Amino acid sequence: MKTSANLEKENTTGQNQNGPNANRPVHILTASSIIGDNVENKKGESIGKISDIMLNTLDGKIQYLIIEFGGFLGIGEKLFAVPFSAIKLNIANKDFILDMDKEFLEKAPGFNKDHWPETNGHYFDVDRHWGSFMGPNTGV
Repeated sequence: MKTSANLEKENTTGQNQNGPNANRPVHILTASSIIGDNVENKKGESIGKISDIMLNTLDGKIQYLIIEFGGFLGIGEKLFAVPFSAIKLNIANKDFILDMDKEFLEKAPGFNKDHWPETNGHYFDVDRHWGSFMGPNTGV
């Protein structure tokens, strides 16, 4: 019999822990289980970590993942609202893939943790910037 603790572990690790479906992937994860996860590019270079999730309140879908890039010991990092459709889950490595070079992020419009943009206006700017990036690799 599955207990609440077992179910919590499954929902935060992505693996069934016991029973007939043991070791089969769980296809739904909690938001808190991916915050702090590493984001790499296709070269395997770490390009940041997930620091937050932006939910669209009109349709209930994840709109963006907030990616923290650069900096040292919490100083100088930039945050990016990256469209959720641009990020792929790498189940084998338990991290996420964003198909771009670090140089792209260095030039991309970002913000810092003390100065979040007004969400509706930033939505337009982010989509305009990332629009040139969207394509076959993102599933869009």
